Amino acid sequence: MLKAPRTLTFKCAKCGKAVKVSVQKVSACSHITPYSGVCSCGEVKLHAIGQADAVKSYLDSNGLWTHHH
Repeated sequence: MLKAPRTLTFKCAKCGKAVKVSVQKVSACSHITPYSGVCSCGEVKLHAIGQADAVKSYLDSNGLWTHHH
């Protein structure tokens, strides 16, 4: 299985500049890899890779997401 990258770069939805997001936590959990970052303009960017329901929950949380098994 391929490991998720430690950082990803996206275009900011607010100002259009590049914003780098980093892996939030490294865990044994394989169904979600959450990322977050803050653009220089102050806009928070969340991203996640994994199961659709876990990704949606993370993106809807505004960064206040916790993961439980």
